[in-house]
Amino acid sequence: MIPVLQARGLAKTFTLHGRGGAQLPVFAGVELAVAAGECLALTGRSGSGKSSLLRCLYGNYGASAGTVTVLHEGRGVQLTQAQPREVLAVRRHSLGYVSQFLRVIPRVSALDVVAQPLRQLGTAPEAARARAAQWLARLNLSERLWDLPPATFSGGEQQRVNIAHGLIAGHPILLLDEPTASLDAANRAVVVQLIREACANGAAVIGIFHDAQVRDAVASRCLDIEAYRS
Repeated sequence: MIPVLQARGLAKTFTLHGRGGAQLPVFAGVELAVAAGECLALTGRSGSGKSSLLRCLYGNYGASAGTVTVLHEGRGVQLTQAQPREVLAVRRHSLGYVSQFLRVIPRVSALDVVAQPLRQLGTAPEAARARAAQWLARLNLSERLWDLPPATFSGGEQQRVNIAHGLIAGHPILLLDEPTASLDAANRAVVVQLIREACANGAAVIGIFHDAQVRDAVASRCLDIEAYRS
């Protein structure tokens, strides 16, 4: 199978400028490749660098060494060398990301937060909001909350908005950082089904799933980050 995202020799070291430039290595030499329809689960103890790896794959963290290549509009784009405008285009069309926590936008309703990725792709406002409503309904977010800003929502409610925002555009590659951590059993089951559907529709998924039952339910295979600790 042809990989749609691959990392070669990927390394990350943080420089602690407040500590005299001390170096804090996180991982080194990471090799991974994910094809359409696969779900790769990142495993390892807390603090082993799983979330840092996801951020490097998304381009939020600059890699200290190595490359990340993403299939975007039929060609491979090296995110580690791409210009900011190209990184944004890859994220808009090809690479979705669900972080652990929702970045709350003041005074913007949950419905409009979820609709935003579709609006960026050119979907008309009402059509985007209608699709967002379908996602929020499926994720069991009470309709009374849809027109409210998520800042005052509970952690689980915010995470459901976050998941809908990350998945609504149907990106062919998805990075998921503990998407079910704040959810109850019923909503975890909904998210498991959404991930399965995404893979069935051809998405490649790389995720962190601390809940073993969730991981076993969605993962095609696992990659232990402990093997790349530097």
